[in-house]
Amino acid sequence: MQEKLTRIGVFYDGNYFLQVSNYYAYGHNRKRRISISGLHEFIRGQVAEEEGMDPRLCKIVDAHYFRGRLNAYDASQRGDTLYWDRVFDDILMSEGVTTHYLPVRTTPEGFKQERGIDVWLALEAFEQAFYKRFDVLVLISSDGDYVPLVRKINTLGTRVMALTWEFEYTTDNGQRMTTRPSQDLLAEVNYPLAMHTVIDQRIARNEPSMNRLFVQPDQKRVATATSPDSMEPSSSETHGEGEIMSLKNGYGFIKYPPNNLFFHFTNVIDTDFTELRVGDFVEFEITKDEEGNDVAKSVKMI
Repeated sequence: MQEKLTRIGVFYDGNYFLQVSNYYAYGHNRKRRISISGLHEFIRGQVAEEEGMDPRLCKIVDAHYFRGRLNAYDASQRGDTLYWDRVFDDILMSEGVTTHYLPVRTTPEGFKQERGIDVWLALEAFEQAFYKRFDVLVLISSDGDYVPLVRKINTLGTRVMALTWEFEYTTDNGQRMTTRPSQDLLAEVNYPLAMHTVIDQRIARNEPSMNRLFVQPDQKRVATATSPDSMEPSSSETHGEGEIMSLKNGYGFIKYPPNNLFFHFTNVIDTDFTELRVGDFVEFEITKDEEGNDVAKSVKMI
C-alpha cells in the first residue's frame, strides 16, 4: 500500500531569519550564511524523523517569507541595498518561497520599524493551513506572540515545528543584543527545535548535511542579503581613507583622527566583511548616523 505524503508548510519571520543568517556569517566560527535550499532539506529530514516517515515522502508544498522592507527611494540611497534585495528575492523564488513585504515605517523619533508583519504572517499561516491541510507547519521564529497561532493551527489537526535560535548579535548601530526563544512558544509547539544546539552538535560530528545547510564559499557573494540599516544618507558626505583598527561580530572601527569611525558589515562593498583584517587600509564615505555621530559607509579595500 502506497504511503501518504507528509505535507509541510514553512513560514519565515524574515527579520528573525536575517539575524540568524548574519549570526552564522559573522558571529559563529562557521562564517557562512544559512542556505535556503539546505535549510529546506534539513526541515524535510527533521520532519521525517519526528513523524516517523520516509524523508522521500516528506515534501514542502508551500513556503512563505515575511519581512518589512525599505521603499525604493530609501533603498536607493543606501549603496547596493536594492541590488542585494533583488538577489535574495531570486534565491527565494528559485526555492519556491512566496515573499510578502510591508513598507518599513519611520517612528516619530526617526527610527525605522517593522509594523504588522507578525499579524500578516499569522493570518496567512492559518489561512494556508486551513485550505491546504498541512500535516506539519514549520515556523521560523522565536516570538511568543505566535502562541495563539500555534493553538489555532493545532485545532486543524496540523502539528507545528518551531525552529528557534539563541545567540548574541550586533545591530547596525554597534549595540550588542541577545535573542532567546520564548519559553511559552516552545511549550506550545509540537516539535520545538533548538537549532543553535542541533547545528553545533552535528557540526562537531562532521555530518555532511551541515555542509549543505550553509552557503558554500563560491556562492557567498550571490547569497549575501543585506538588511535595512539605520544609517541615514547625508548630503554632507566626505571621502576618507584609514586603517581598520578592530573587527567584531559584524562591525568594526576605522582609525580616522580625531575619532575612530564605526562601520557595519552591510556598508562593505566589493568584498566580504569576513575577508577584512585588522591593519587593512580602506577608503570610505563619511556620513552621520541617527544620533549625529560620524560613521563610515561604502567601505572599500584600497
